[in-house]
Amino acid sequence: LEAAGPNAEQIRYWNETAGPKWVALQDMIDAQIAELGVIAMDRAGIDAGHGVVDVGCGCGQTSVDLGRRVGAGGSVLGIDISAPMLARAAERAAAAGLTHIRFAEADAQTHPLPEAAVDRVFSRFGVMFFADPPAAFANLRRCLRRDGSLTFVCWQGLGDNPWMLTPLLAAAEHLPLPPRPAPGAPGPFAFADPDHVRGILAAAGFTAATFEPVRRPVTVGGSGGLDEAVDFALQMGPTGTALRDA
Repeated sequence: LEAAGPNAEQIRYWNETAGPKWVALQDMIDAQIAELGVIAMDRAGIDAGHGVVDVGCGCGQTSVDLGRRVGAGGSVLGIDISAPMLARAAERAAAAGLTHIRFAEADAQTHPLPEAAVDRVFSRFGVMFFADPPAAFANLRRCLRRDGSLTFVCWQGLGDNPWMLTPLLAAAEHLPLPPRPAPGAPGPFAFADPDHVRGILAAAGFTAATFEPVRRPVTVGGSGGLDEAVDFALQMGPTGTALRDA
């Protein structure tokens, strides 16, 4: 995927910087956020035979889970901008024997998806990075059938996520932090404000948006213990960015 278009910066970042790290830390990340994706899938009402688009599918854990839910009579299209992560996703789907899952290395904001072709659009932490969110969600809405729906899980504010805030504050004692992004700027916490998200979805043509706050313990670094948690915190998120920039 050429690093061009409105999300060129994200394409470079997820192919050159973040993608390889996610592949290396895949087991830790899956253990950390898998439950949150399952909660969203349960809310989405994904049934056997459904066609689903998995936005920001990453290393494929969600696509495989979705593939098992829809069965051989359904279909899953995992879409992501990161080539290294998609390569891992394809390996996982093949190992699971799920031939009704396919993947596209593409930008979900601009990629020409088939019109009115799927029952559900789903994402686990993959929709907060678009340069133009209303345009991206309008593009995703076009691929939904009339009775289709969109379900995604995203992070609340940084202050509500001490698993990321605590190491960032510790790092701030030793090195300058990158500038804090403007509210709503692309990034993990871009959708922390429900009113902001509601406006994006309305502009894209979605109706009857509902929000469900979920607060659960997050096991940083998988279940390996303190050393793994510290290693994870030093590589990922804003703390990892601060250390790279130092």
